[in-house]
Amino acid sequence: MLSMARLVGVPFFLWLVLVEQDWWALGLLVFAGLSDWLDGKLARALNQTSKLGMLLDPAADRLYIFATLVGLTIRDIIPLWLLVALVARELAITPIAPIVRRLGYGGTLPVHFIGKTGTLCLLYAFPLLLLGDHDGAAGTAAKIIGWSFAIWGTALYWWAAVLYWAQTRQLVLAGRGAPPDGAPGPGARPPAGEQKGAETPR
Repeated sequence: MLSMARLVGVPFFLWLVLVEQDWWALGLLVFAGLSDWLDGKLARALNQTSKLGMLLDPAADRLYIFATLVGLTIRDIIPLWLLVALVARELAITPIAPIVRRLGYGGTLPVHFIGKTGTLCLLYAFPLLLLGDHDGAAGTAAKIIGWSFAIWGTALYWWAAVLYWAQTRQLVLAGRGAPPDGAPGPGARPPAGEQKGAETPR
């Protein structure tokens, strides 16, 4: 499974960043991104989506982001506050899964487009910031564009967290017998269009 291969590559990627083998690290990151795209395309084409894949894909994205954050922080390419902001966001949404699971929804929520966009921005930002650590006009341009993606990605990441908590609150109210307008009742499944994208929040 390509998702498993991406997970296995995370510690190797972090090691490459720490020993400043930046081009090899970027190559591995590109491979991980392409394999994620190919895995999703094949799964949809063959109708072979699975709950395991839905969990592994966002987990791999998070681990690559975290590994890059740690490596770039150690190398003083990004400040500590950015690492703290993104780790705090992950901690902020951690209680959602057990709450949703307890309500009988399987511990998953429909993935917001905002969350996916934030993740994509961060996955673009960190390779660019890594390139920005090198001299020359290309390095300067990469640093400027990378910081633009990083700021937008962090903002969208937190915005998605707020939306996930708002959705969780609706489910809790529905479970207590006082569903807000448009909220699903206890035991109800998300609409068909949302079920397809249901997975761990990004």
